[in-house]
Amino acid sequence: MVYNLRALLRVFVKIFYERGTVMESGSKVKKMCYVALATAIICVLGPLSVNIPVSPVPISLAILGIYIAAYALSAKWATVACIIYILIGLAGVPVLAGYTGGPQKLFGPTGGYMIGYIAVAFFTGFFIEKFENKFYMHAVGMLIGLAICYSLGTVWLAKVAGMSFEAALAAGVIPFIPMDIVKMVIAVAVGVPLRKALKRVIYSEKGYQGLSG
Repeated sequence: MVYNLRALLRVFVKIFYERGTVMESGSKVKKMCYVALATAIICVLGPLSVNIPVSPVPISLAILGIYIAAYALSAKWATVACIIYILIGLAGVPVLAGYTGGPQKLFGPTGGYMIGYIAVAFFTGFFIEKFENKFYMHAVGMLIGLAICYSLGTVWLAKVAGMSFEAALAAGVIPFIPMDIVKMVIAVAVGVPLRKALKRVIYSEKGYQGLSG
């Protein structure tokens, strides 16, 4: 999986570089291109999921895509990319877990987790920006965003499925913790070299701080 992600991200960096050589640093067009590419990565990973028998919530790679977007962009623009991904899915494009889509997904058992993705994007991006070379702080940002995602998802799952909070926690959080830890490890393994590559090939003169503004 890591190898395939690296291959995908090499294309991502190449396109960033080509766009960066023909557009000014502050160009709105360039920012839109970057956000579109990050959104595309989330859309590629988001549908990949595995259903588990103990939960109505599938294990999805959407959060991994969001982590990678946060490494490539600033907190602000990673959040924008995440929101665009959610809107694309709600519009009916099959980019949500299990190659599904449509507005009904927001009102189903996974709706709260979907909204929680926004917190994952923001807090991961924020901590990456503020603590550029402190990888453990990147993980702290991921954990804060994930905790908010878990909380929103659990409350919503309990309401929609008619569960107690404890039952929703057992079904919608506990089984996912090991895989979410794996996603964090993969995100750091892929995201850190991605960010360094962007810094090297695009903003070698000024330094790369994500997309500001």
